[in-house]
Amino acid sequence: KCKSWQLYIWIGGASFTLILNTHRLTLKPFVLAQVSTSQYFVAYPHQYHFMLDEPHRCLQEKPFVILMIPVAPSNREAREMIRTTWGKETTVLGQVVSHYFLLGVSKDRDVHLEEEVLEESRTHQDILQSNFVDSYNNLTIKTMVMFEWLSSRCPNASYAMKIDSDIFLNVQKLVGMLLKAPQHLYMTGRLERDAAVLRDRTSKWFLPLSVFPESTYPIYPRGLGYVFSLDLPQKIMEASSHIKALFIEDVYVGLCMRHLGITLTDPPHNALFMDTMPYSSPSNCYWTTVITTILDSSKHCTPCEVS
Repeated sequence: KCKSWQLYIWIGGASFTLILNTHRLTLKPFVLAQVSTSQYFVAYPHQYHFMLDEPHRCLQEKPFVILMIPVAPSNREAREMIRTTWGKETTVLGQVVSHYFLLGVSKDRDVHLEEEVLEESRTHQDILQSNFVDSYNNLTIKTMVMFEWLSSRCPNASYAMKIDSDIFLNVQKLVGMLLKAPQHLYMTGRLERDAAVLRDRTSKWFLPLSVFPESTYPIYPRGLGYVFSLDLPQKIMEASSHIKALFIEDVYVGLCMRHLGITLTDPPHNALFMDTMPYSSPSNCYWTTVITTILDSSKHCTPCEVS
């Protein structure tokens, strides 16, 4: 009875199957299955368009800083909370502050939801809705669409801030910092340095070596809230044509900044941009010393009145 063995070997970068049995030795090319990496990237650059827009408001208001708040179409509760707390501040330290909510569309294109969002837009005139599917994996698209809108609609503003909807924002502290900040090529927030690329397949931020071979990411601003001068959006958009759009949006912003050779700026002190609340109940003193911190739930929204 003939016995046979198969060995897989590499020769000059090519793979072969070596078949051994009692009668012959055969060398055959071995084709490795190609593993798709498309799930780690998003469709950008792409010609997205705004279904709901406020094309003239920025030119009319001439804001010093624009607050851009990404939020799901269905999350009206978060929008209302922000409108009645830190989002209602329109003039701070003599500077005009504007806010906009940035939305995509629901995956199932819920007609009733779209009608509700349209009515909300007519009432508050603070909603920007583009035609990409609103999902976690499309946050990079959302961020790049934000840069597009700022570049085209707000040429005379000084700064913008991308801030998540579950974040407490001390607007007065923010404006006070920006009055002393550089006016050009400026981005700051809670900066991540030498963050390890996660290779654990169970992590939602997993990236294989074939997608990102470096062991650490370049410096990037944490997506919960970062601030930038308004000369950056156009430059980041230009960089995006050279850097494939990774689905991890804040990392992708860092990759674009590295491509541009622009150094991110540390905030005046690290405690300004916090990603967690104190373990014990924070005092009023805490809320007056930070620019951002994550809110555990809506029950913590009352400190948003702090000025």
